[in-house]
Amino acid sequence: MLAFHYDHLTLALPQGHRFPQSKYQMLRERLERDPGELRLQVATPATREELLLVHTPDYVDAVLHGTLSAAAQREIGFPWGESLPRRSLFSVGATVHAARAALKEGVAASLAGGTHHAYADKGSGFCVFNDVAVAARLLQGEHHRAHPAQPGLQVLVIDLDVHQGNGTASIFSDDPSVFTLSLHGEKNFPFRKEASDLDVGLPDHCGDTVYLEALEDALQQVWMRTAAHPPGLAFYLAGADPHEGDRLGRLKLSAQGLHQRDDMVLEALYRRGIPVALSMAGGYGEDLSVTVDVQQQTLRTAAQYWKRWGQARAQA
Repeated sequence: MLAFHYDHLTLALPQGHRFPQSKYQMLRERLERDPGELRLQVATPATREELLLVHTPDYVDAVLHGTLSAAAQREIGFPWGESLPRRSLFSVGATVHAARAALKEGVAASLAGGTHHAYADKGSGFCVFNDVAVAARLLQGEHHRAHPAQPGLQVLVIDLDVHQGNGTASIFSDDPSVFTLSLHGEKNFPFRKEASDLDVGLPDHCGDTVYLEALEDALQQVWMRTAAHPPGLAFYLAGADPHEGDRLGRLKLSAQGLHQRDDMVLEALYRRGIPVALSMAGGYGEDLSVTVDVQQQTLRTAAQYWKRWGQARAQA
């Protein structure tokens, strides 16, 4: 299974900054030592033109050229520096690559991404550009150009980061070609939620059973509501932050519960023949090695479904 990364680009953050950027290198290095079914590949960056499929020109240029206001930088949570636009472009590029690979092979991943708090005209919550939104728009355009006589590509976003995907919900709020599901902590950031197509807000400390039952019900609602126009591509934001060891998550899921979550999502997509691009989204463990354990578990599970996709194609 292809997994795209770009952790050679790091942000110049002040000492003690809350963003745990070292987890990306930790994950990639661990996978290099024991890749299993994964094929690691360095991503290439998105272009300004690709960003403009989603983001406003003024905002894109402010990020690229360093003219973000102090207030805009505070909302993003990162100070502007020369590495910020480059890293942000690679973040989007990795998810674009993963989406293209998923359409060919069934399952692929970005070892980062899931920047779902970014709006069309601003960033927020450690998210500069919205990688999933840009990739969705770009792949829809490519599908239309390749198959102009066919219906457009319907996209499904399954956002299981512990924080609501407010930016993604806003970007696709009036777009029937993209269905957005967000299952998140109701009392967690962002404190002003946007309306996804389906939002499921969960109480703090809900644990595995409540979470998995809510997810199963949410997925059933997704399949009913998209039956007339089934998705041809899914994006799965497999956040590690619902884990019980996460300092920001508060939902208190076990590692086994998160494995069941991933298996439930990937099995449902596989049964329906919907290719899926994964992104790792959030993860803020008290011990970052535990966050990386959860992410590695997700990737191992996804790779097993990639094998099943390959076996099914070989038998077809």
